[in-house]
Amino acid sequence: MNEEERGRLGQALDYFLNESLEQIVLSNPRNGAGAEKIRLRPVKMKGKTVFQAEEQRGPQAFHRNMGKEEAAAYVAECLSGSFGQAQIQSNLGRGQVLVSKKGKVTVKIKRLQASIQAPSRAAEHNRKKQYILPEGEPVPFLVDLGVMTPEGQVVKSRYDKYRQINRFLEFIRDVLPELDVGRELTVIDFGCGKSYLTFAMYYYLGVQKGYPVRIIGLDLKTEVIEHCSRLAEKYGYDHLSFHQGDIASFEGVERVDMVVTLHACDLATDYALEKAVKWGAGVILSVPCCQHELNRQMENAILEPVLSYGLLKERMAALCTDGIRAQTLEYLGYRTQILEFIDMEHTPKNILIRAVRRRQNRAGETGSGDDRRERKGQEITRLLQSLQVRPSIVRLLAPELLERV
Repeated sequence: MNEEERGRLGQALDYFLNESLEQIVLSNPRNGAGAEKIRLRPVKMKGKTVFQAEEQRGPQAFHRNMGKEEAAAYVAECLSGSFGQAQIQSNLGRGQVLVSKKGKVTVKIKRLQASIQAPSRAAEHNRKKQYILPEGEPVPFLVDLGVMTPEGQVVKSRYDKYRQINRFLEFIRDVLPELDVGRELTVIDFGCGKSYLTFAMYYYLGVQKGYPVRIIGLDLKTEVIEHCSRLAEKYGYDHLSFHQGDIASFEGVERVDMVVTLHACDLATDYALEKAVKWGAGVILSVPCCQHELNRQMENAILEPVLSYGLLKERMAALCTDGIRAQTLEYLGYRTQILEFIDMEHTPKNILIRAVRRRQNRAGETGSGDDRRERKGQEITRLLQSLQVRPSIVRLLAPELLERV
């Protein structure tokens, strides 16, 4: 990065690093030793605004708080060698920083014109949460689905659903830097049900963000599909469609950018993940539901005193199922996280698997990628051996690992 490029980057950071900032996401890591992604956002601590960096390293997240000058230097240093891209979202506008393999830096800024100063985005524990779909602004599909009144107020009895929808959109927002929003994105929602989140995705990506997007909702229930199709037509959502069918046999598209599967029961989650991987989906968001397969198979002499309790065995089997699913996706070239979808007080089925395909795997794995894959395969094999299980996700996507068990 030469002095001129560093100066342009410094001016951009000086413009955006304030309380109006929503987030800066650093992605496209250039080496395998450091963080895989960094998210920087303003937070309030003891009445003072600082900038908190969340560094994602494998399944762990590390946090660091900095003042404005330190944060600017931190971002500039990350873009000088560790990361190839930064996406900036703020009430003041949007920014993008791209660093070529030769080190050339391109800074693009789109400023928002406003007659009044943008409100603060700094997070405080005692302030009202800023939702992506804010209360007080009526959203047509939320009104029709009974979550909002025509005036945009959230119906008290549906507030948990409102929070769930916004929490899900936050997961979508975090992965936007991993998607090519310059072309039409194809998103599949398997088991869409009443389609609260399907409509929310379309509204956020297609209406709020203005991205070219095609979203397909799939469900087995005819009446649900007919109802959702009528609503999509009513709102003029021309690129949102609903189809009746099951996950395993769906063949409606050839390429998919993001696959969403929420509360797909038992093995339906595995079939959805199989589809997503074989399509080469860049992003997978999966909230599993009931899981019975491992509960019938799992045996371990050391854990037997615990597994003898049916309730504990059921819960351990469910957690192991999701862990093996996430690890299998890692083996196949994804970076995976297991996140809390909504608070445990609302439902125990609150785990979300978020998987993002590693960029080097899209163009062909490198030697280091092959080494990582082999190590991950060995880890999965040892786990399957210790639990004496043969999960469907491994049978569908990595059957060669079962040969070692």
